[in-house]
Amino acid sequence: MNGTAHAALGAAAGFFTATAVNSDPSATMLLSGIGAVSGLLPDIDIDGKLSNKITLSYKMIRPVAQLIGLLMVLYSFMEGDSTEKWIGIGIGAAMVMISSVLTQRRMLTITGIGVLAGGISLQEYWLILLGVYIIVASLIPHRTYTHSLIGLVFFAAIARGFEQSIGVVGIFPTCLIGYISHLIADMKILPFNKKGVKFFLPLSAKEF
Repeated sequence: MNGTAHAALGAAAGFFTATAVNSDPSATMLLSGIGAVSGLLPDIDIDGKLSNKITLSYKMIRPVAQLIGLLMVLYSFMEGDSTEKWIGIGIGAAMVMISSVLTQRRMLTITGIGVLAGGISLQEYWLILLGVYIIVASLIPHRTYTHSLIGLVFFAAIARGFEQSIGVVGIFPTCLIGYISHLIADMKILPFNKKGVKFFLPLSAKEF
């Protein structure tokens, strides 16, 4: 199933949750939006709509980083003194080399590190968990742990902390239903899915 359909299912989960808890119009809009994001989140492990929206494009970052690296090399060579010169040249050269292999998934890793650092700074455990989730998702193959029961339980912990932090009733069930809707929509029992969901990783790689 494509991202638009996943987002629509998640938004519907948010709307129905808002109706069930008698939310006002602003809270209903908020829950619908959170539901749409939750419905997309398992697919953050690919270069799709959600991962592209929460990260800067590597196509924009790469030339900027390479230019800064080259300028650092030149400045260090011309102005640096002994040890400082070679440290500056080394850092500049490293920036050029690293940026040359930068991909969108590595930008996602960097985003996760930023979220993790923000969570530690703000002492918000749900943000810390979200940062870990994003980092792991950027490093694993598609339709593995983000599409498993482990991923669901981990996200449930994030959602619970998010609801407690924001204080809006209905966030936790919205997130949970939105995420579950994605897993169900990706199951092999549906005729338009060639691959299924490996619910029981790492114990079993069987697709459902």
